[in-house]
Amino acid sequence: MGGRKYFNGLKTTGLFVLLWAVMLTLGTFIGGGQYLWLFALLSVAGTAFGYWNSASLAIRAMHARPVTEVEQPAMYRIVRDLSREANQPMPQLYVSPTAAPNAFATGRNPQNSAVCCTEGILELLDERELRGVLGHELMHVYNRDILIGSVAAAFAGMITAVAQMLFFFGGGQSNRENPLGAIGLLAMLILAPLAASLIRLAISRTREYDADEDGASLTGDPLALASALRKLEQGTRARPLKDTPQLENVSHMMIANPFRGEGLANLFATHPPMDQRIARLEDMARNRGYLR
Repeated sequence: MGGRKYFNGLKTTGLFVLLWAVMLTLGTFIGGGQYLWLFALLSVAGTAFGYWNSASLAIRAMHARPVTEVEQPAMYRIVRDLSREANQPMPQLYVSPTAAPNAFATGRNPQNSAVCCTEGILELLDERELRGVLGHELMHVYNRDILIGSVAAAFAGMITAVAQMLFFFGGGQSNRENPLGAIGLLAMLILAPLAASLIRLAISRTREYDADEDGASLTGDPLALASALRKLEQGTRARPLKDTPQLENVSHMMIANPFRGEGLANLFATHPPMDQRIARLEDMARNRGYLR
């Protein structure tokens, strides 16, 4: 999409480099690094599993069901028009029977994708705002964000697993051969998984900014998405989802953080602050002539 960018592609690449660096550093402490290839292979396997099963996992977690055009004419009309505008195939449409307002897109590519709205968001938003949200979700599919998220999650999980192995097996090297020393190794075993999680969350946040910007370019109406995000911030706060492991695994796909995050919890949120997202969209509207 045209116009001013926030360098999110470069940021994402840099964050992946950091994940690899943390992974390589940890891997060198198990058998002198001779098993590093195994951890890399397991990361690829985890990525492939998440990538190929992301759609079914997310749909099941939200108890969503496919809907027909007769049931959701506005949703079908908007997605059909935006798909045609983007010259992409139309995804399958689902509705989740929950009052918490939210939406997400999933699927390994545009030919195998799905867009899901909750009953809550369909009741909360008007058609213009819904169009802004659906444009955002479609861009997650077109930008291959499911793959990016799967890779980041797999590497973060593997770094945590490697750190736990090092902790239980004493670092794989004697203290004499360990350049960090006992205290330094212990600190790394604690900080590495934390760093991996924060890097993964940073990747998720940059992809949200991208989807906001690209989705607003697709619809030609940044202020519609900004208005929807304002309502979603209030709606998700009033009706948060219960933080279960099943929902935690798919929460990063949703347009708004579905859980009640306050204080330090915001540090570990998969979504950027709503006020920053709204400010960027309003800035986009001013600078690109979208104001109506």
